[in-house]
Amino acid sequence: MFDFIEFSLLDVLDILLVATLLYYIYKLLKGTVAINIVIGIAFIFLIWKITQALKMEMLSGILGYLLSGGVIALIIVFQQEIRKFLLMIGTTNFTNKRNFLKQLKFLQSEIGSEMDTETVLEACKKMSKTKTGALIVVERTNSLDFLINTGDKMNAQLNEAILQSVFYKNSPLHDGALIIRDNFIVATRVVLPISDSTRIPARFGLRHRAAIGISEKTDAVCLLVSEETGEISYIKDGGFVLYKDYIELNEKIRADLIQ
Repeated sequence: MFDFIEFSLLDVLDILLVATLLYYIYKLLKGTVAINIVIGIAFIFLIWKITQALKMEMLSGILGYLLSGGVIALIIVFQQEIRKFLLMIGTTNFTNKRNFLKQLKFLQSEIGSEMDTETVLEACKKMSKTKTGALIVVERTNSLDFLINTGDKMNAQLNEAILQSVFYKNSPLHDGALIIRDNFIVATRVVLPISDSTRIPARFGLRHRAAIGISEKTDAVCLLVSEETGEISYIKDGGFVLYKDYIELNEKIRADLIQ
């Protein structure tokens, strides 16, 4: 039945290389809304190749036109990621293996963040009581270096006192977001991309829109303390994560950081 399909060792190698490439693209985009676009285009591509193999010219032609538009859509959607990747390739010193592997952090199979979640939550609870507004971004597999450069770099061990002092209303560092990488505060006063989603209720301000915006574009998770109500919000994948109490919230954060 499938005698018309020629298969060789080079075809096997081709399939393995494509599968490897798709795997690493998935690891890069995992946890972001962009993964749905990639899955949709990959599904259309698979059907297109099947229709080509079966010589279904009309359907394969229609799918071919859709895919040509899909490539343009990918370039538009991932223009920042493409720019960052090309910049990384252009500036990486390939003779320094350690630095190169650090740049390719997203290729790691596990996140394995060592962040002290209890310390962060305790600081958030205290800021909640005083209605001190705060926006904390926790890096996972997607590097946030492109955001760190918009704020003030820091290399401080994570602790409650520093977190509270950063967001104290008279502190020069309180405006903007704070980024945590592993168990260190790496930047303050960071400017985040604002989400333009129409699904966000009007009662939420720029701080919430900024947290949703960065969680839409990367796999980072965010903790917010509302300046108006003192409510603590946990945001992941462009949406609010519901929780019953602080114990459950801590468990959710820890699970997200080690998955």
